[in-house]
Amino acid sequence: MTGEVLWTPPGDIRDHSRIGAYLRWLSAEYGRDFTDYAELWQWSVDDVPAFWRSIWDYFDVVAAVAPTDTLPDARMPGARWFPGARLNYAENVLRMPGIGDDEPAVIAYSQTRAPVTLTAAGLRDEVRRVRAGLRRLGVAKGDRVAAYAPNIPETYVLMLATASLGAVFSSCAPEFGTRSVVDRWQQIAPKVLVAVDGYRYGAKAIDRTGEVAAIREALPSLEHTVTLSYLDGDGPDGWAELAAPTDEPLSFEPVPFDHPLYVLYSSGTTGLPKPIVHGHGGILLEHLKMLALHHDLGPGDRFFWFSTTGWMMWNYMASGPAVGAAIVLFDGNPGAPDLGELWRVAEASGMTYFGTSAPFLLSCRKAGIVPREIADLSKLRGVGSTGAPLPPEGFRWVYEAVGKDLLLASASGGTDVCTAFVGGVPLLPVYAGEISCRALGARVEAFSAEGKPVIGELGELVITAPLPSMPVGFWGDADGSRYREAYFDVYPGVWRHGDWITISERGSCVITGRSDATLNRGGVRLGTAEFYSVVEGLDEVVDSVVVHLEDADGGAGELLLFVVLDEGLELDGALRAKVARELRSALSPRHVPDEIYQVRAVPRTLSGKKLEVPVKRILTGTPVESAAAKGALANPESLTAFEDLAARRTSP
Repeated sequence: MTGEVLWTPPGDIRDHSRIGAYLRWLSAEYGRDFTDYAELWQWSVDDVPAFWRSIWDYFDVVAAVAPTDTLPDARMPGARWFPGARLNYAENVLRMPGIGDDEPAVIAYSQTRAPVTLTAAGLRDEVRRVRAGLRRLGVAKGDRVAAYAPNIPETYVLMLATASLGAVFSSCAPEFGTRSVVDRWQQIAPKVLVAVDGYRYGAKAIDRTGEVAAIREALPSLEHTVTLSYLDGDGPDGWAELAAPTDEPLSFEPVPFDHPLYVLYSSGTTGLPKPIVHGHGGILLEHLKMLALHHDLGPGDRFFWFSTTGWMMWNYMASGPAVGAAIVLFDGNPGAPDLGELWRVAEASGMTYFGTSAPFLLSCRKAGIVPREIADLSKLRGVGSTGAPLPPEGFRWVYEAVGKDLLLASASGGTDVCTAFVGGVPLLPVYAGEISCRALGARVEAFSAEGKPVIGELGELVITAPLPSMPVGFWGDADGSRYREAYFDVYPGVWRHGDWITISERGSCVITGRSDATLNRGGVRLGTAEFYSVVEGLDEVVDSVVVHLEDADGGAGELLLFVVLDEGLELDGALRAKVARELRSALSPRHVPDEIYQVRAVPRTLSGKKLEVPVKRILTGTPVESAAAKGALANPESLTAFEDLAARRTSP
């Protein structure tokens, strides 16, 4: 833990933040007074039913039928939330508190077409017409609607229209290959597919008509395919017919709290992706809490997170209007024409919250980008970072190059819960390299090797009390066995997430990588996050991946580092020595790799995560087709280098 404070809450933060208003409400309505965030968090995880009932009441959730209880059964898996309630996620989002009918609710930028703005009234009307169009196609409660579409208003409208019917939504970004899409959607058997004909990524036009045809062929459940003419705007456009004028009113199907809202998917790096079912009520409550109380979003805000429709952050951002914040969408290449593109979008849209990934922030830093000098960011109040741990230098860069008065929230969670369970909050200072807190209602702990909670030590990240946005289950997993195996097979009754975490005495957190990708040298567990921070901090290194190959006889094993170098550079003895020297001095001698190899690319999932475990499997003899599902990779050709190395290492 660094201890270096980069931002401190103003003395009057409780007077002008949403969490401050919530605390005043708790005092008035519940008779509960909390002196600081630590006290509030402790109550939220000690009295789980009372906390989540307070979220329902404070945000005045719209429900056709009120719940009879809050959490009558808290066992994991299988916790029962708000029994008897009947509500609809889309109705609560489209209430849009604080956004006037003529005020923007969706502001969309694209490298394929001109910007689009939907007012609150316009968004409701679009959802009304598309809802009627889906009904004409025979879509009813429980049916699945799939979108092979980018981060554009039509995809958002389709999701809300689907939810309003009680049907189930699923999206894949159009950069996903055919196999990756089919692996996901064959599991849920959609009735309707809405697909774009192509898109532009920077200046490059990408036609997807062939992929759409192949997907249709592979999904016999499809009864209708709606083509959205997006690439050039002059092709067959079924969207216009789907959204045709109608007098049918906008209404919302009341569904149980745990009724399926949408299906998200694990990265599927090995085997079929897990089809993770999220429910209307759990997603609504979790996102109300996070967006308002942790991100401080409300009326007047314009909320952005750079994402594709294949990453959970799109679903997270989609809930913005539920707390009164307009959302900003972007479809295209964030590096075209340069890494200043998204910062210029921030100025153009009047963005108040800029969400992105840690690799994007670090890329901007490495490229020498100074956002505050290339764009007017005077309205920006918050920056969010997720997808990978943000190292201390990334924190410092944000405060030096973006703005010194921002609340920077490094956050971590997952597709599994469609939220962050550790992140930032306006009540706490920001320390370089540290996630400020465990989120309200999220009983996150670090478990030792003995399965006991520890403070100030590296441990396995677990959640020891239920969250309402934990999955309803996996699609098709009738007996729940896949679900239990995924999260509860190591510690019965406790959610094991698969990350290493250190929780400090003051409640801040540092996540140091996947626990299944641990570097274990001589019995000392080393996280990968700090390793990458040092290696990729070198000017010569563009990207890297590190794996540890255990010794079956109990020795130290081998630590192998793979680096992608800047254009025109070759790995030589001098650079190998420099990498070793930096790791030894910044971290420890244990971090110095046994071998360093140059590769053309680091294998990554479509959402940008490094594939440490599949690389390790390939190097230990697992065939590529068994080690990784190539359709889930952004660059499947990158695996060839590791396959070749494995062959060389086993040759006499």
